[in-house]
Amino acid sequence: MSNKNQRARIPIVSRNDQLAGLVSVTPKRFGDHRGFFAESYSRRGYAGLGIAAEFVQDNHSLSAQRGTVRGLHYQAPPHAQAKLVRCGRGAIFDVVVDIRLGSPTYGHWAGCELSAQNGAQWFIPVGFAHGFMTLEPDSEIIYKCSDYYAPETEGSLLWRDPVIGIHWPLEGDVTISDKDAVAPLLADLESPFIFKG
Repeated sequence: MSNKNQRARIPIVSRNDQLAGLVSVTPKRFGDHRGFFAESYSRRGYAGLGIAAEFVQDNHSLSAQRGTVRGLHYQAPPHAQAKLVRCGRGAIFDVVVDIRLGSPTYGHWAGCELSAQNGAQWFIPVGFAHGFMTLEPDSEIIYKCSDYYAPETEGSLLWRDPVIGIHWPLEGDVTISDKDAVAPLLADLESPFIFKG
């Protein structure tokens, strides 16, 4: 990754300032008449941006319909996950909610558009619930995780909790799993995360 690629200027939409620990990155693309080449991850380069997580698993999901919502999800310790998220095809509105007890931004959210076209990525540290809404059909999301999937530690928040107040870009009917549709409210969350300043 070129050292010209410091923190990218990905539009962040939030009800507060950008949340502590989030890092947005847009790897440099080298293009010609054939297309482009980019390093989507470099441990050395990302460490220089403050991303020192050791990733152990890559996940890849396809959402066929525009307006599909997945989340808001997290894994509790001892299997908490930091994530590096990008969109390989289509576009998504990616969202996080701070659920670190004692954090000055507890319950606040931030979101940004990740797309195949903009090449943007978002590093999400441990202590955030994460989800997204697809903005185009057949959107593919690819993300690195710092711990393995452990279903017994899964937790979730309701994607449209009015107290959190996420401004989702698409209105009307959404495609969502039965499980995500009845996720708990923030007021009912017993967060397993502690803010460490």
